[in-house]
Amino acid sequence: MQVKESSTEGLCHAYKIKVEAQDVEKRMNERLGRLGETAHLPGFRPGKVPPKLLRQRYGKSLLGEVLEEAVNTSSQAAIAERELRLAMQPKIEIDNFEEGQDLEYTLNVELMPEIEPGDYSKIEVERLIAEPSKKDVDAAMQRLADAQKTFADAPEDHTAVIGNVVMLDFVGRIDGEEFEGGKAEGIRLELGTGQFIPGFEGQLVGAKAGDRLDVTCTFPADYGVPHLAGREAVFETKVDAVQIANKNEIDEKLAERLGLETLDKVREAVTDQLKKDYAAVSRRRLKRALLDELALRHDFEVPPGMAEEEFKSIWREVEAARERGGPDPDDEGKSDDELKKQYRDIATRRVRLGLLLAEVGRRNNIEVSQEELDRAVQEHAMRYSGQEQEVLNHFRSHPQDAERLRGPIVEEKVVDFVLEIAKVSERKVSQEELNDESETPIGTAPGEAKSGRKSSKKAGAAKKLGEKDGKKAKM
Repeated sequence: MQVKESSTEGLCHAYKIKVEAQDVEKRMNERLGRLGETAHLPGFRPGKVPPKLLRQRYGKSLLGEVLEEAVNTSSQAAIAERELRLAMQPKIEIDNFEEGQDLEYTLNVELMPEIEPGDYSKIEVERLIAEPSKKDVDAAMQRLADAQKTFADAPEDHTAVIGNVVMLDFVGRIDGEEFEGGKAEGIRLELGTGQFIPGFEGQLVGAKAGDRLDVTCTFPADYGVPHLAGREAVFETKVDAVQIANKNEIDEKLAERLGLETLDKVREAVTDQLKKDYAAVSRRRLKRALLDELALRHDFEVPPGMAEEEFKSIWREVEAARERGGPDPDDEGKSDDELKKQYRDIATRRVRLGLLLAEVGRRNNIEVSQEELDRAVQEHAMRYSGQEQEVLNHFRSHPQDAERLRGPIVEEKVVDFVLEIAKVSERKVSQEELNDESETPIGTAPGEAKSGRKSSKKAGAAKKLGEKDGKKAKM
């Protein structure tokens, strides 16, 4: 085997590799020999088929396997001999091969950059500390009570408003013809929740029990049922009843509905959950500040392929967000070229920070134990209330998915390692200041959160305390 470096451009290197014809021939003979031990050809016993006949019968079909094996073993040997640390899978380009001649190919690789972690003792970051105030707890308690609201029939002359529940029967038609899935009876719809297609709920505002009306609206262009997407439909609708919400009292009945002994226990649980939520936000902001400092202090070259893959991932999220309902407000008014440059910079930063944290972990032997990985799997499964066992079974049958949890654990451990060395000061703040950079206020019920790719992962106290008998109460 002959190896010669043909080009170098930053972290991108190319090597011309030649595998001699006799080596390829040797591999072919070995492969034919193994095949001959079991091959069945008319007139010959297994193991007695002449090599020449085996080559005539199977040579062409085996050639691809032989070449693949030759490329794999020779490229791995070249990488090992030069102690190359690859950032991505190498790319192979066959330059020349004809049967009986040398195999020549180009090995294109992207190498890991040389990373020299800085002096972390010079980094200064601030940890924000917030304690739930009485106002915060009261607000969370009210959200909790609102989540447990019940409804009762409204007076006969009551006209439906946003927040009321209407009980409906309807038949939908497009061009005068009923369509599949467009008919239902006894449907419960809370006005203002956006459960139905756009325009439907608004036309029920002002309706009374017993009313009959035609509701005309158009299915969204991206509706999940293709033959309905973008079509106008008329729903012949009967309002069977209108219901109004009972006043949501924060009393002992609330505690009973939540499965707690007293209202004081509810307040205690809400307070504890808010503390956990505040601590989670504080941690995220501290980590963000640390990563910002690390990004400012390190400016090594990033493997272009890794940056490109990260950019493609980000851009897919951008396009998905557009399909869901428009661009991020921060992106409005910018051309695609401007946005792509912006997100390429973000992709490069992400990759650089990821490589830096990985190098810190490698140098300091920061690893993830099996116990830590198992705990992460359990915590992941707990996010899917009522489906925990199915999630655990999935991880057992797909261990590679469990391994994907290892990276985030290492990252958190490396962050903790650096924070132990850095200068971390503390400052007490209000909930509003703590949450100032977040999209979703702590304790916010589902449905109130801002949508989009920057959505927060905070879980509010009301949401977590709304779980009962393995199911989450609707918020």
